[in-house]
Amino acid sequence: MLRVAVVGSGPSGCYTAQSLVQQDSSVRVDVLDRLPCPYGLVRYGVAPDHEKIKSLQNSLRTVLEHERVRFLGCVQVGGPGGLPVRRLRELYHAVVYCVGAAADRRLGIPGEDLPGSWSATEFVSWYSAHPDAVDAGYLRGVHSAVVVGVGNVAVDVARMLARRPEELTATDMPEAALAALAAGTVREIHMVGRRGPSQARFTTKELRELGSLSGAGVVVDPDELALDPAYADPSGLPAAQRRNVEVLHGWAAAPARGAERRVRLRFFLRPVEVLERGGRVAGVRFERTVPDGQGGITGTGRYEDVAAQLLLRSVGYRGVPLDGLPFDAVTGTVPHKEGRVLRDGAVAAGEYVAGWIKRGPTGVIGTNRPCAKETVTSLLADAPALMRVQVPEDAVAVLRADGVEPVEWDGWQAIERAEARLGASLGRGVVKLPDWDSLRAAAAGRDV
Repeated sequence: MLRVAVVGSGPSGCYTAQSLVQQDSSVRVDVLDRLPCPYGLVRYGVAPDHEKIKSLQNSLRTVLEHERVRFLGCVQVGGPGGLPVRRLRELYHAVVYCVGAAADRRLGIPGEDLPGSWSATEFVSWYSAHPDAVDAGYLRGVHSAVVVGVGNVAVDVARMLARRPEELTATDMPEAALAALAAGTVREIHMVGRRGPSQARFTTKELRELGSLSGAGVVVDPDELALDPAYADPSGLPAAQRRNVEVLHGWAAAPARGAERRVRLRFFLRPVEVLERGGRVAGVRFERTVPDGQGGITGTGRYEDVAAQLLLRSVGYRGVPLDGLPFDAVTGTVPHKEGRVLRDGAVAAGEYVAGWIKRGPTGVIGTNRPCAKETVTSLLADAPALMRVQVPEDAVAVLRADGVEPVEWDGWQAIERAEARLGASLGRGVVKLPDWDSLRAAAAGRDV
């Protein structure tokens, strides 16, 4: 019987487990996660007001409830106090690492580390109740915010800042974050890209949502948009980019409407410095850019300062090394061949990767399906050789003997029940537990 560990319970991990049990009728899969909760970025990265995307948890649930799949939360692999990679290999015929890309790319400009400057991921983790998140007083004293980046995550954080609090009450957002947003004084949200509208990475669906917010109006500058050669005639653009430009055309032509908050979409501005006052973020200095005629941009030497007390950086993700695995620092991925981990150029028996740590932070959630399938095809082709090595009948018993106490599926279900009770006590729907202590207590069946 082939025994496989999948490290990571987000979409790539779940799709890997699903592909394994679908293609091999005898394989047993343990899905490990350092958190007591499954689903990865679907739980902790999708915006709370995106219920349709969050409902993907239901399909991931069916994978983790499969009779030959077992969820093991609170199992840290690698890092201080974590289970060493070499020890994990002793417990399973094969290990598939689906650990994502946990680091944010940096702007690399002066003042980036001032108080009031955060990665968008940190902000998202806070309002998504990630247990590692801290309540950093993100919105305290903030009247104007700058979001650097024009991808879907940038749109998400801009939208969360612009929403009326009552629109978020029905979400699973933690109570403290909801209260902070309700008490916030943010009136101006600037979402800024260094290139033009035809090169923005957001999807049209996400973009249009900004225009449908009840308490906010979208502002665009037609002259700024016109710097993009494709803006005047978007017919030659791919469909997704063409639709984005058409939406922006409509907003540029529409008269400005009064609203509590304004979301300003800015283009062809490159951040060069974070401005400081009193030891905190006071604004961002941008350089005007223009197309260079070769698909890129060039600076003009003209600058514009945008006042802000909050800077959220949303310029992409990057993989981080996992102790015991090879790592390519240039690509931010684990070297591999069709999902097989390569050590010094040679295939490492029984070690595999899938998801962002395999291919980099590209694609949408569904992109993980073919990625996982490729890795699983490689793994199952290797299975006869892998199964010549004897492994324990039950890895959980060995983990417990090693001092690791996994949270199994019934523990996760106990967390779900505790979150439903918390929401009911607040007159809301399900409300996430926001910290390690409450999650561990709930998993153990103790009162929260």
